[in-house]
Amino acid sequence: MQVKADLHVHTIYSHDSLITPKDLVFYAKKRGLTAVAVTDHDTIESTLKIAKETAFLIIPGIEVSSCNGHIIGLNLQEAIPKGLSPDETVDKIHDAGGIAIACHPFAFFKGSLGKHTNAKFDAIETINASAFFFKRCTKKAQEIADRFGLSRVAGTDAHYGPAVGYAYTLIDAESQVDAISKAITKGLCQPFGKPIPATLKLEKQIQFLKNKL
Repeated sequence: MQVKADLHVHTIYSHDSLITPKDLVFYAKKRGLTAVAVTDHDTIESTLKIAKETAFLIIPGIEVSSCNGHIIGLNLQEAIPKGLSPDETVDKIHDAGGIAIACHPFAFFKGSLGKHTNAKFDAIETINASAFFFKRCTKKAQEIADRFGLSRVAGTDAHYGPAVGYAYTLIDAESQVDAISKAITKGLCQPFGKPIPATLKLEKQIQFLKNKL
């Protein structure tokens, strides 16, 4: 069996996202996804709440702000404290039973890990559909995944409903969170995706500003 999942999505529980839980499921299904990882900034409550309220497969996650860049934790039931070093953050994720992903490690303006990415991670987000200089960021992320022999995954880093699913990961696993996590660590996954169109990014910014008025 194969799972098609966007492994990096933010909802309205992140301060900079417009995606409601209803939008999340609607656009995920529209894009042919079978799972989504909700990875709001430094909070786990949102993903656990959404998972309980929908039959659609939600992979519980968090995007943790370490002191040297952002790190995604998946398959978690508890929050991971922000402000720790990348190594400490990865250890906390592992201690909590989750897997650690170096998200957008070389993207600009995203709190990227860069040189702090290392072999302790379970996977590298080699495709991030929101990344500026998409091709450059993808190439450098692929290179570091090769260097450390780590799994490759993809996510949109979506903050606007219509952007969900522009990047996704095909995972050879049953449609269960534990099975998906184990498959990712074993490299039984493949990233796909393209950059979110500039028109959608502009739409998001306009809508975001309208909501602030």
